[in-house]
Amino acid sequence: MSHVNRQLRLKSRPEGLVSRDNFDLVEQAVPELKDGEVLIRVLYLSMDPTNRIWMRDIPQYLPPVAIGEVMRALGLGRVVASRSSHYAEGDLVQGVTGWQDYLVLHEDAKGYVRLPADPGIPLPTLLGACGMSGVTAYYGLTDIAPVHAGETLVISAAAGSVGSIAGQIGKIMGARVVGIAGGADKCRYLVDELGFDAAVDYKAEDFKQQLKAATPDGVHVNFENVGGEVMRAVLSRMVIGGRVALCGMISGYNSGERPSDDFSPFIMKRLTLRGFLVLDYTRTKEAVGAIAGWIRAGQLKTEETVAEGLENAPVVLNRLFDGSHRGKLVLRVAAEA
Repeated sequence: MSHVNRQLRLKSRPEGLVSRDNFDLVEQAVPELKDGEVLIRVLYLSMDPTNRIWMRDIPQYLPPVAIGEVMRALGLGRVVASRSSHYAEGDLVQGVTGWQDYLVLHEDAKGYVRLPADPGIPLPTLLGACGMSGVTAYYGLTDIAPVHAGETLVISAAAGSVGSIAGQIGKIMGARVVGIAGGADKCRYLVDELGFDAAVDYKAEDFKQQLKAATPDGVHVNFENVGGEVMRAVLSRMVIGGRVALCGMISGYNSGERPSDDFSPFIMKRLTLRGFLVLDYTRTKEAVGAIAGWIRAGQLKTEETVAEGLENAPVVLNRLFDGSHRGKLVLRVAAEA
């Protein structure tokens, strides 16, 4: 049976928000499998801020996506044909799939995880709480900037895929958790549904006053996802010896804005800041095991915003920057099979 593979290839580097015009939608026949190869039908794509970084021709932790290449992205797919003893038809596979319908994968390829045909949890959750987002949150608070019972933890972009999980992990660890999000609805969601102790609306005119009121004893740990003015406001509330886990600086991903070079808070308050990438961690089994246990015990809630259609990927990605989603943003490419 022949398959037609649609691919979104980078045509031009976006300036500001991503547009469909930045990509070529190309169709081509899937080649015949060779020994050791499997054909994977992409089911879901993970929509992540790092996708936007990969489109920029700047020094970064991976090579930028080249003009004419399939857009790089993490995804989840199912094996529909196999000439490998390592993969069987029906297996789920998680890893770099790219913005396309099908992926031909060699059994020796690194960085791919084979999952059972029925993992026992919704497939989008495998890309969210039990995927890269959850692993990032877990190690950010257990290894990079460990948070302890009785401390105050502040999380920016708290209603997003990483922040929403990090806040709940903080609560499980006994911290007082304050989330920063955009709009009253998201702030209510953090407190009423996820159990945060307080939430602050960064869009409000009195944002800094709200933050001060929500952190009367200062901030011990900052899980930073935004950067810019939001980060500077939180740094002003840090206690002496506070810790910052620098996960992302999404405020500058479209604009190219460079972070402030005012490091005086780190000197005055003897702060520790560590940047980190989830790619540095190979102990994903530990993190996913803990998170899955909390989900089963009812201690951690998950939420995914599911958009539709491979051809819509460029526009859907922009939802990460306009705030029109909650939890993990994923794109359904094909119906679950």
